[in-house]
Parts: sequence; C-alpha cells; structure tokens
Amino acid sequence: MTRVLRIDQYNPDPSLVQMVVEHLKHGALIAYPTDTFYGLGANIFNESAIKRIFEVKGRELQKPILILVSRIEELHTLVDDFKFPYIHKLIENFWPGPLTVVFRASKHISPVLTGSTGKIGIRLPDHPLCQELVKGLGNPITATSANISGMKEIRDPTEVLRIFNGKIDLLVDGGPTRGGVPSTVIDVTGDRPVILREGMISFKNINRVVEI
Repeated sequence: MTRVLRIDQYNPDPSLVQMVVEHLKHGALIAYPTDTFYGLGANIFNESAIKRIFEVKGRELQKPILILVSRIEELHTLVDDFKFPYIHKLIENFWPGPLTVVFRASKHISPVLTGSTGKIGIRLPDHPLCQELVKGLGNPITATSANISGMKEIRDPTEVLRIFNGKIDLLVDGGPTRGGVPSTVIDVTGDRPVILREGMISFKNINRVVEI
C-alpha cells in the first residue's frame, strides 16, 4: 500500500518536505506535483530506485528520464560543458520554468538515466515544492511523468494513486497541478539548438532568444 502525504505544493511545510526528503534518501520512489503534471521522483544517484521507474511505468530502457535541479550551479557536475554560447541565453531567459534542456551527460550520470544515449534532460522548475525537495536532498531528482508510458500526463493525485497504489512508496498529494501542456524540450548538444518537443514555451518565443 502506498503511503499518502498531503502537502501545500505552493507553500510547503518544511517538516513535511523533510519527511519526503528522508524517503528519497532511503531509496524510495515517490509521486509528487510539479509545475506541470505529477512526476515520479527518485534520487538520481540511486540506480535501483531509477530502475523501478522503468518497471512501474512500463517504460522502454532506451528512453532517458529527465531530472530537476534547484540551482543553475548544479549543472557543472551533471553535464559535460557549456561550449555553445546560446545555451546561456536559453537558461537566462527560460529558467526557472517549463523548459527541459537536453545536455551531454557527465560521467557522474548513470547510463540508466540517459537510456544509454549519453544525454540527459534537465529542468529548473518554477515550483516551490520541487525546488525545496531538490535542495533538501542535496542533489537532483527524477521528474518523468507519473503515468503509464504512452498514456496522458496526470494532474490529479487521486488518479496517480489509482494507477500506482502499491507500486510506489509515497504519494505527495499537493492537490491538482496546473496541467496545460508539458514542458518544451530542446537539445543543446550541437552547435545549433534543436527543439524535440514544443510545449508550454512556444517555438516563436524560443526563436526570439536564439536562432533555431
């Protein structure tokens, strides 16, 4: 049976945040609200917890899992380099926010997370609970959508529990999320950025900042 912890996702009680952090430190797999939909969260340095994400979602092992950071400075240990100047423009203009940036992963990132692609999607969310969880844990957490692969993203915690009850350790119930459309995904591993998915941030808005 999955434990449920109710929390205010926009003004989280620090003691409740710490309870969630302790679960993550001990290898738990959680579902929690993000700035878009509910996500599945695990400590990115706990490989067994990451593998459980693939199992409960029915996700193909070749598909990478995105992660959340709480500060731009965290990128230095997670990605290989920032050799293209346009990367800084993207981050300065759209972080924190619904932009997932795909970097070339550093050697510290498990190939299980990258789907053995050597690339990792990273987002700095504009969401108080997400930021506090990452800060409390001291390193990034996963944020792949809390759904069965190929199905719609979920914004209602009741639906998350219906699907994953007994398969995850903890549901952080912050009520419904904002929903809408998912984050925009952009690959910055080449000399020109490539939009992999147009989401909440439009192609037009990105093109105003960097040439696509």
